Amino acid sequence: MSGLFDLSGRVALVTGSSRGIGNALARALADAGATVVLNGVDAERLKAAEALMAADYPPGRVHGCAFDVTDASEAARGVAWVEEHVGPLEVLVNNAGIQHRVPMLELDVADWERVIATDLTSAFLVGREAARHMIGRGHGKIINICSVQADLARPTIAPYVAAKGGLRNLTRAMTAEWAGSGL
Repeated sequence: MSGLFDLSGRVALVTGSSRGIGNALARALADAGATVVLNGVDAERLKAAEALMAADYPPGRVHGCAFDVTDASEAARGVAWVEEHVGPLEVLVNNAGIQHRVPMLELDVADWERVIATDLTSAFLVGREAARHMIGRGHGKIINICSVQADLARPTIAPYVAAKGGLRNLTRAMTAEWAGSGL
């Protein structure tokens, strides 16, 4: 367990955590004592990540819940599953994200929408569902993973830049609405 903070007994959900940055964040939360729920849309990849991570922690500390963070009903189902099968969700890390590198003049609208849905809309959907539970308990943490691209722009990643800038401001809106309820 980390000496910086203790999350023993707390339940944390990390979206997009079957690999990469999300998996590293989930491991850090588990190292701090949290019971962690991994998430991803690919059930087989998620199951493999869960098994690999579970081998490093005491039984019952690592779970997996496959759901599509870009779908409102799936987000509601996923958060409800955590609440019912793991425990009260106290920490949500909205990490799910993708990039699509194409110059804007060649960017297909479907690719734009896929990046916006994954990198921005998902944080709203999963965050809203988590907040519905957290507000009633009077506490919780919602952490949205942004990027330096929220303030900077590079060629060929316009949807990512737009999504991360929007995510920064969504985080501000969440704070404005939910901080008074302990979030």
